[in-house]
Amino acid sequence: QVQVVESGGGLVQPGGSLRLACAASGSIFSVYDMGWYRQAPGKQRELVAVIASGGSTNYADSVKGRFTITRDNAKNTVYLQMNSLKPEDTAVYYCNCKVHHGYGLVGRDYWGQGTQVTVSS
Repeated sequence: QVQVVESGGGLVQPGGSLRLACAASGSIFSVYDMGWYRQAPGKQRELVAVIASGGSTNYADSVKGRFTITRDNAKNTVYLQMNSLKPEDTAVYYCNCKVHHGYGLVGRDYWGQGTQVTVSS
């Protein structure tokens, strides 16, 4: 029983900023990788950024230098700071968490419901 909830989406003008947050709760021993994905209308879901439990990160080329992913392990929360937003960033953003339930070494993926980000003047 794990819940993953995103927040922070909304409407912003080009060049503006938003900060997304995603909190995992429930039966969690620890969280391995956490990531943000997005899906625009008519397109496949794509990776935006991921962060490992130790803090290493990977970003899609399209967001490098503009987005920053961070996490708070004590709160099982991951953030995505989005700066210099562009219209092409418009999408539903989904949070993914790989959760360890307290046994073994294998994590299980959980997804949030998605939060809409719209970049438009």
